[in-house]
Amino acid sequence: MRRALISDIHGNLEALETVLADIREQGINEVYCLGDIIGYGPNPRECIDLVMEHCKVSLLGNHDQGAMYDPEGFHAGAEKAIFWTRAQLESPGDRDNNNRRWDFLNELPRTYRHDQFLFVHGSPRNPLSEYIFPEDIYNPRKMEKLFQLVERYCFQGHTHVPGVFTESQQFFAPDEIDYEYTLGEPKLLINVGSVGQPRDGDPRACYVILEDGRPDLPPDARDTDTLQFEPVGPQKIIYRRIPYDYETTIQKIHAIPELDRFLGDRLRLGR
Repeated sequence: MRRALISDIHGNLEALETVLADIREQGINEVYCLGDIIGYGPNPRECIDLVMEHCKVSLLGNHDQGAMYDPEGFHAGAEKAIFWTRAQLESPGDRDNNNRRWDFLNELPRTYRHDQFLFVHGSPRNPLSEYIFPEDIYNPRKMEKLFQLVERYCFQGHTHVPGVFTESQQFFAPDEIDYEYTLGEPKLLINVGSVGQPRDGDPRACYVILEDGRPDLPPDARDTDTLQFEPVGPQKIIYRRIPYDYETTIQKIHAIPELDRFLGDRLRLGR
């Protein structure tokens, strides 16, 4: 079984379309989205539609929630962007589709479990909004409490910084592990990075392929029959970094007065 794990799209249509095309080229049909489909970017409606169409599992992110309710803890640029995003989803000219999008966002869960895998947006302690940064390995009390809540493996996004946290309080960025990691430790926290707004200094879109070592059964048999099989091969993750046309996204952001220009400019820097 191979699944694609995406997160933090943030209304970046060019990045999402490019990542979905790469996922198809990898022969993967099962996609999980770990939240923040919208916010910051210029194409919230189109990104929601693609996630609805292509993702088997989708989770609620803090920006998704911010569009539905009053945003809390957002900086000024993010708050302006979320109010603009909300206006796009309330446009009377696309009422039927927008109602469908609101219904979808309203029903998103905060967590999802499959076998030994936990999927969240933020953290196992606060699935919606807690950040786990690489420097948190120097905060043993925080990391110990987080790992106590994890059975084996927890996947998250939110920080836009991809990498693997071990229970021995180490952090490995993708380039430090040659973009692959075998799931051998007792417990791991794994950040899948960001599709639409990377912040690790690499402007390429980022997502993860999860290989769980089970036979790759037909889609109509997976939900029931895969549970009969123990892993027959190594369980591992593969980080994919995909170039996309961020200049087009930047131009779209600059053309929208309600979106701060830096939300576009930062895409060139991966910050």
